[in-house]
Amino acid sequence: MNKNITAPDLAVTIAGVRLQNPVIAASGTFGYGQEYAGFIDVSCLGGICTKGLTINPRPGNDGIRVWETPAGMLNSIGLENPGISAFIEKELPSLKKMGPAVIANLSGSTVEEYVEGAALLNESAVDMVELNISCPNVKAGGMAFGLDPQAAEAVTAPVRRVLTAKPLMAKLSPNAPDVTAVALACVRAGADALSLVNTFRAMAIDIHSRRPVFNNISAGLSGPAIKPIALRMVWDLCRELKKSGIAVPIVGLGGIACTDDALEFLLAGAAAIQVGAATFVRPQTMIEIIDGIADYMRSHGIAGIDKLLDK
Repeated sequence: MNKNITAPDLAVTIAGVRLQNPVIAASGTFGYGQEYAGFIDVSCLGGICTKGLTINPRPGNDGIRVWETPAGMLNSIGLENPGISAFIEKELPSLKKMGPAVIANLSGSTVEEYVEGAALLNESAVDMVELNISCPNVKAGGMAFGLDPQAAEAVTAPVRRVLTAKPLMAKLSPNAPDVTAVALACVRAGADALSLVNTFRAMAIDIHSRRPVFNNISAGLSGPAIKPIALRMVWDLCRELKKSGIAVPIVGLGGIACTDDALEFLLAGAAAIQVGAATFVRPQTMIEIIDGIADYMRSHGIAGIDKLLDK
């Protein structure tokens, strides 16, 4: 090993999109970048995943939306967003000027909504589309697209057909009975990359009102509490894909809160990582992780991220 490395190369390429480092702001936790511009140098990030975007504007859920839990948080935001057209017109120009790769998180309630949204994003300046298949399919009784391989393939394939100019990354739900089967279905349907995990389905009860905290009863659990499970799922999927001879990059996320967490995901086989809930606690978390990865690589004589797994 070369112990004299002073400036390791942190750049990674995900489905043809070059990121200056493997640290990406997770969807729903970083707004459109401007919200954190006063706290950190946003230009240092590898990428930014936007809030979940839908073809029509959404006001989000009523009632309580966020609830703190031990080592984590529950959220039931309800995809509040201005709609894809408004995002492209009002938010995307300033987001692009910040420097990191822009990854648009595409959501919807029907296949038709996903396809219409993908067509708009295909003509925009975003660098990549992250397909959020944890959304409920209203035409199938509310079951999330990402829980069943056939449903996942049924939405990924038509989105892929209209998304001709942008890479497609499918974001997988940890609530699926067989995440690997869903992942393989997305790859068959044309996904260029995979990201996992999204939040775990959970709930809380207010002992004072004696009722569930959230109007929708269940919500999404994120934060350090889910990290060991998310890490295991990324590890398993990386090895299943390798065994199947499928070279699709995986972006790992779920409870990453420090450099060591990020390195674990990278060593598990992830090509990049996303940080979400930790940013709420410490806005500078992602910057510290970027610096920490560089320090680790210098101390171990690793010239580039692609050499991280070399022994």
